[in-house]
Amino acid sequence: MYEFVRGEGIYLYDKKNKPYVDLISGIAVNSIGHKNKQVTKAIKKQVDKYSHQMVYGEYIVGPQVKLAKRLAKLLPDNLQSFYFLNSGSEAVEGAMKLAKKHTGRSKIVAMRNAYHGSTSGALSMMSDEYYAGPFKPLLPNVHFAEFNQLETLNVIDKNTAAVFIEPIQAEKGYIPASQIFLNALRKKCDDTGTLLVFDEIQTGVGRTGKLYAFEHYNVVPDILLSAKALGGGMPIGVFISSKEIMDSLSDNPILGHITTFGGHAVSCAAGNAAIKFITKSNLMQLVPAKEALFRELLVHPKIKGISGIGLMLAVQLDSFAEVERTMKRCIERGVIIDWFLYNMECLRISPPLIMTEEQIREVCTTVLEALD
Repeated sequence: MYEFVRGEGIYLYDKKNKPYVDLISGIAVNSIGHKNKQVTKAIKKQVDKYSHQMVYGEYIVGPQVKLAKRLAKLLPDNLQSFYFLNSGSEAVEGAMKLAKKHTGRSKIVAMRNAYHGSTSGALSMMSDEYYAGPFKPLLPNVHFAEFNQLETLNVIDKNTAAVFIEPIQAEKGYIPASQIFLNALRKKCDDTGTLLVFDEIQTGVGRTGKLYAFEHYNVVPDILLSAKALGGGMPIGVFISSKEIMDSLSDNPILGHITTFGGHAVSCAAGNAAIKFITKSNLMQLVPAKEALFRELLVHPKIKGISGIGLMLAVQLDSFAEVERTMKRCIERGVIIDWFLYNMECLRISPPLIMTEEQIREVCTTVLEALD
């Protein structure tokens, strides 16, 4: 077991001060690296003011408002109402409730091989019996479509409250949706009065070279989910929609969704600093070139292909045994790398966006040495 006692930039350090490249960013969380100065400053400044107050809407929580305003300027006109929570799973749960309340329907459609979290509602949208089976019974009336297969969209009908989809399926090995599929899905939802929910918990906040992956497709969801990198290393989640849709939670009952710590002042202050850092720098603009460099350098007889967009890449090997061996060899050489729940023959690469070209070259050399 490895124990890390501090982090800075792309590195984590153990008790002996040995550096390890965090090539997975704590699973797409530390996108601006560890101990970012602006985020750390914002956290300390907010802690000196207050850490928590009631967040049910009776009082204005300044850091929430600032983060919402910053995001609102960057999002389409129909994504201007924010409900902050503590995690991605909570954002999924809130979005499920919002969709049912707004439409008056109970049917949910998800994609096979999707991952939306481990709470009971989110787990209900997991098609893999190995992970979901031991916790049944889960939510009823959840149906599945096949990702990127147009003919399966017929499962969506006028009884469907919402369709949940990741623009890039994360745990299947960073598989992007096709443009044709997302266009057809948007039309099917429009035709049936179904809300389209994009789970951008892992794809969001610059990882693909855009603030959110839906920008690559020009397909706008009715509800957007964000978390992970949004907090700059602090726990946060949010579901975002229009005021009209979000108002569905305001009555019958009067508190349609509540949370004690959601939109915590310190987490929102960190999130505001993180979004400001990403959007004021050129990090997103550099992502395509960094992706290209990874693809150029990661060439080896054991590598069968690379999928993904931007700095979320899956490196296909022959077997899980080879993945395990490579992971072990990498961490021995000071590189933290990981695998995927539904594709255990792939290595996960989702480094901090701040990684330089020189650092990419160094880490790719290490990965290739580990494969040898």
